[in-house]
Amino acid sequence: MTIGDALAAGRRQAGMTVTQVSQRTCIRETIIRGIERDDFSGCGGDFYARGHIRSIARAVDLDPQPLIAEYDATVGAPRAISAADVFQPVTPVRLKERRRPNWTAAMAVALVAIAGVFAYVHLNAHSATAADNKRSVQTANTRPKPSPKASAVVQHQPRRLNIKLTATQDSWVVLTSLRTGQTIFAGMVYAGQSLRWYEKHSVRLQIDNPAGVVVSVNGSKNKIQRGTTQPVNLNLALGQPQGTGRHARS
Repeated sequence: MTIGDALAAGRRQAGMTVTQVSQRTCIRETIIRGIERDDFSGCGGDFYARGHIRSIARAVDLDPQPLIAEYDATVGAPRAISAADVFQPVTPVRLKERRRPNWTAAMAVALVAIAGVFAYVHLNAHSATAADNKRSVQTANTRPKPSPKASAVVQHQPRRLNIKLTATQDSWVVLTSLRTGQTIFAGMVYAGQSLRWYEKHSVRLQIDNPAGVVVSVNGSKNKIQRGTTQPVNLNLALGQPQGTGRHARS
């Protein structure tokens, strides 16, 4: 029995129509009918196809794991992305020709800098002498006591995203750079496994089984709606409050 046959049989056994399954899973009816015919072309990719299979199976009271395993065995598990694919530049980098230093311009800049420093020191010395002469005629008792100032607390904005993902259940995870569109990580994270990334620019974190992972960004836990079964996209950026995500619907 194929994946589509199993889902269709489960739906009929549950006494549900395609429209009812669509309303419960928020998946379009045309996609559900295609999946029941083992046509996954309307899902938009393997990542979303697994999420649709998982959601439909749970809606009709079926175990989604055997169906996901059959999908990977039939269609093919996603190819692991190597470090060479991630870090290889799209276009070759052209090195600029080394030019000879322009000593004349350098000497002119140095002379201007020396003249500026000399003028600055001379003016500061003159100002300091005038201030000392003015202060000498004032009585020490008339000097106001400096009021204590509370030390200012300086909060530094983090310079990069510190992303930690811990899986309590198996989940397919994809991390993509929003700046370049390049995939940073794509693969299965198994229960009990933790991954960590440090990124300087905004990223998108796609999670196939959001109920089975815990995500923290710069030490703050990312709040994913409890009981969510749909795949989730999290857009993470510096200077923005973390913890918001959106469902990855078809």
